[in-house]
Amino acid sequence: MSTCDVLVIGAGPAGLYAAYYAGFRGFSVTVLDVLEEPGGQISAMYPEKDIFDVAGFPAIKGRDLVDGLVAQAAQFNPTYVLGQMATTLVSNTDDVTVITDLGTQITAKVVIITGGIGSFTPRPLPTGSEYAGRGLVYFVPRLEEHRDKDVVIIGGGDSAFDWAVSLHGIARSIALVHRRENFRAHAGTVDRVKALGIELITNSEVTAVSGDPHITGITIANKDGVSRELPCQTLVAALGFIANIGPITEWGLELDKRHIVVDTAMRTNIPRVFAAGDIATFTGKVALISVGFGEAALAVNNAVPFIDPSQGVFPGHSSGGAE
Repeated sequence: MSTCDVLVIGAGPAGLYAAYYAGFRGFSVTVLDVLEEPGGQISAMYPEKDIFDVAGFPAIKGRDLVDGLVAQAAQFNPTYVLGQMATTLVSNTDDVTVITDLGTQITAKVVIITGGIGSFTPRPLPTGSEYAGRGLVYFVPRLEEHRDKDVVIIGGGDSAFDWAVSLHGIARSIALVHRRENFRAHAGTVDRVKALGIELITNSEVTAVSGDPHITGITIANKDGVSRELPCQTLVAALGFIANIGPITEWGLELDKRHIVVDTAMRTNIPRVFAAGDIATFTGKVALISVGFGEAALAVNNAVPFIDPSQGVFPGHSSGGAE
């Protein structure tokens, strides 16, 4: 059991910035996340990918952005509760209590939900799933693990092409296999992969995976039934993922599909409960990291009167705090 002023549910970019801003306003903060490390979807899926819509950075790698956000929040010593899922929320007159799947109970004056898209489960390959951990991966968080390996990437979306670009010059060889002729990925990224000379194999699917104990090769077949074998020590299944916001659907929040409806102050329909980032929705919502940062600050500042009625919503200018 623990108590704090602000409980942030979700340790992605919006949640980490909310933790910083709540600390900046002088409040104690606990950050709860089902993943084992901060960073949310960025840490799990594309830590090596360049992000281009963060103010002040022409480009910044996902891992560096997360490290910076953690360091920024660390100035105010937030408490992290990681590897646990929030399962129960009870709103009281003066506080909100959240209980996790491991029985941890956290009582806070306000809760800010920044759970992104919720938990996400990779879509499996039709064959070869038994090689998970033995060459089959769904994400590529550390590029160096695949140095000098023959890498085959399955998929036609942005993640597949981003990883192909990132692994170029690290992997011994790269082939990208897609079951259709056309790709879902951004046209500019597709052109870049083609310019790098990475082999693109379309209208084909994986029919067999071989190797013992680790993957050494795969077999693919095209729509005409013609088979081909490829050397492979890393098989990346970039087929997308299934998102699930889990127990949040049972908390009595107003939802629009998988998103929590908020007003212009980032308030939900439950007193003392706010939401920000990808999980929050309102008219005109644009789901970008840059927008999520602003929503996190809005949520914290509008939560202030519930925490300390003597303080106003406006925090004052941060540059004045050093004087």
